[in-house]
Amino acid sequence: MADNIESKSSSPSSQREPEQERNHIVAAYVILAIGALSLVLAGWRLWPTQQVPPAPDFAVYEDVDARKEAFFGYFLPLVEMRNKEILELREELLRLRESADSLSGRQQRRMVQLAEDYEIEAFDISEPGDWDTLLRRVDVVPPSLALAQAANESGWGESRFALEGNNYFGHWCYVPGCGLIPDSRPAGARHEVAAFDSPQHSVQRYMRNLNSHDAYSGLRLKRSELRDNDQLITGLELAEGLTQYSQRGQEYIRELQAMIRFNNLDELDEPDVP
Repeated sequence: MADNIESKSSSPSSQREPEQERNHIVAAYVILAIGALSLVLAGWRLWPTQQVPPAPDFAVYEDVDARKEAFFGYFLPLVEMRNKEILELREELLRLRESADSLSGRQQRRMVQLAEDYEIEAFDISEPGDWDTLLRRVDVVPPSLALAQAANESGWGESRFALEGNNYFGHWCYVPGCGLIPDSRPAGARHEVAAFDSPQHSVQRYMRNLNSHDAYSGLRLKRSELRDNDQLITGLELAEGLTQYSQRGQEYIRELQAMIRFNNLDELDEPDVP
């Protein structure tokens, strides 16, 4: 055994082989690390839904521009992901509508469930108006609007409700224990600020809220008009339908529109497939 060890040590080529092997291993890890980092920087758009990373600590960014970049960089993929899902559902609805007279029992039950999910009561498959109502609700929310509202409502991700409840859009709930009680809640009021499992869940609930609540029927009608006229659906346009989103009314709308313009968020509103 001693002779074998000595013979290996005395060979220059045999000394280089372990070093080369270690170098190859290190290089492989570096390549993997760079690849993983590239996925993160690219917005993890290809990651499965359940693997979306938690929101970063936006407070660590002392530079305002850096904080904005981090905030928009995190939430834009979430918004795009949800809009993609909505568009796929919308395309399915358009196909089903074309064969409304011959839907299977399973398809009919699915339609009724979707209508209930979007808060449409007594959906009638044979009624064109009901299909129109559902299609007005199953549609995208412009990224510029979603990002501006998330930043506004959550204080750029630093509000108590964002940090403790993953609530980035100020969504309220009314079942005891469903969220966090605001410190400023008036006596006798029962609302809470909803708590979510993840920022992604907050985005999903925000979009469903705009797409189903009666308070935003004007927003949905405007969006439908833009789509019917082959015009771009923009946050600047749809913001006009948010008069009931905040007690500040028109002041709130003007603030959102100013945020969209100042941060060039309107550039994110791109044409999609209806």
